[in-house]
Amino acid sequence: MKINGNEIRPGNVIQHNGSLWAVAKLQHVKPGKGGAFAQVELKNLLNGSKLNERFRSSETVERVRLEQNDYQFLYEADGMLVFMNTESYEQIELQSDFVGERTAFLQDGMMVVVESHESRPIGVRLPDQVTLEVSETEPVVKGQTAASSNKPAMLENGVRIMVPPFVEAGDKIVVDTNEVTYIKRAD
Repeated sequence: MKINGNEIRPGNVIQHNGSLWAVAKLQHVKPGKGGAFAQVELKNLLNGSKLNERFRSSETVERVRLEQNDYQFLYEADGMLVFMNTESYEQIELQSDFVGERTAFLQDGMMVVVESHESRPIGVRLPDQVTLEVSETEPVVKGQTAASSNKPAMLENGVRIMVPPFVEAGDKIVVDTNEVTYIKRAD
């Protein structure tokens, strides 16, 4: 589907220079002279490289629709992550660095969305929030101000995160998987 340069939005996937690119950042610029343009930061979905590009509103780019399928995370073995399609029961293996740092948030049986283009996996979207147990944290120091003074904590999956002073080891908390931040205590 062709779109104009001024219709590009963050999160879009476009075909550019013979490759697939995800729009990471976008800024509309209106210079004093000349026409307006969109300054776009692109991330290559195939090799991870980045590119800054200008698109004028008169230019057209090819917007790509990705196939999105629900998969269940089964297990990790030898640096490979195994997922199963919940409709066809077909299994796929992806390298753990394909998911990146967020691999630590994968839990057995977790539902994820695998985005693919022409049957080739391009990305994995995890749930926005997961519930994890705090394995260790520092004790609260008496007399410490009540103002936002967070303390470091280690989660059961080995990820370090900043939490409020009232969170203790053994508490279950909800964590944002995109920003890797504390959201709230789990109910």
